[in-house]
Amino acid sequence: MAEIRSLHDAVADLVHEGDTLAMEGFTHLIPYAAAHEVIRQGTTDLSLARMTPDVVYDQLIGAGLVRKLIFSWGGNPGVGSLHRFRDAVENGWPRPLELDEHSHAGMANRYVAGASRLPFAVLRGYRGSDLATRTDTVSSVVCPFTGEELAAVAALNPDVTVVHAQQADRAGNVQMWGLTGVQKEAALAAGRVLVTVEEIVDELTPRPGGVVLPTWVTDAVCVVPGGAHPSYAAGYTVRDNAFYQAWDPIARDRDAFTRWIDENVRTEGAVAR
Repeated sequence: MAEIRSLHDAVADLVHEGDTLAMEGFTHLIPYAAAHEVIRQGTTDLSLARMTPDVVYDQLIGAGLVRKLIFSWGGNPGVGSLHRFRDAVENGWPRPLELDEHSHAGMANRYVAGASRLPFAVLRGYRGSDLATRTDTVSSVVCPFTGEELAAVAALNPDVTVVHAQQADRAGNVQMWGLTGVQKEAALAAGRVLVTVEEIVDELTPRPGGVVLPTWVTDAVCVVPGGAHPSYAAGYTVRDNAFYQAWDPIARDRDAFTRWIDENVRTEGAVAR
């Protein structure tokens, strides 16, 4: 059952050294504030999972907390490369980064298998690609009914999943709406779940296309208005496009990146804007 807690305490209790950590959110509802708290607490040796690692994972990788990345597409949306990600892969700075790369469909199916507590999922995918030769989490199976050979992907069960949402009620039920990506599946697949929200309300009003995570799914709910910045929370905040553009020159330079992290994230109480 979910407890309403401070972000500091929830991260300290739920995110552990060596964990597989999923921080999901597609275009909006990306849990930047929670990621920054992980950086402040220095929780290291993490295996990060995310369908679209963008700037939030560039920051965690550059901070030296990540040993492995489980992902599908990576980049700074609308701008270009993730330079801290590239530096880790190409030069091992600040530490070498192991990769487990998949297609979007493969990653989504891995979460679905994990949420269903199945050992793997099957799909028609990976054909014409060498991704299956680069990971031990893709294989193939033969359909017992048709004889068709299909791709099989291992279930993904994060130790902890962190998502951002618009609302929670006082019992810890969470509601999100808009582009909800695989947040539901990533939460159901995880051993522990932390949700940051824009606000606590007395009662959740159903929204078209909304997703509700019941309180029994979630371990902690933290009230963090603006916790998705520089991404956005539909109905509450707007995307800070200028930040994504400004991130490119910051991330290109190791010293500039380190200064930015020290001044905007590691300083207690800092809010990156």
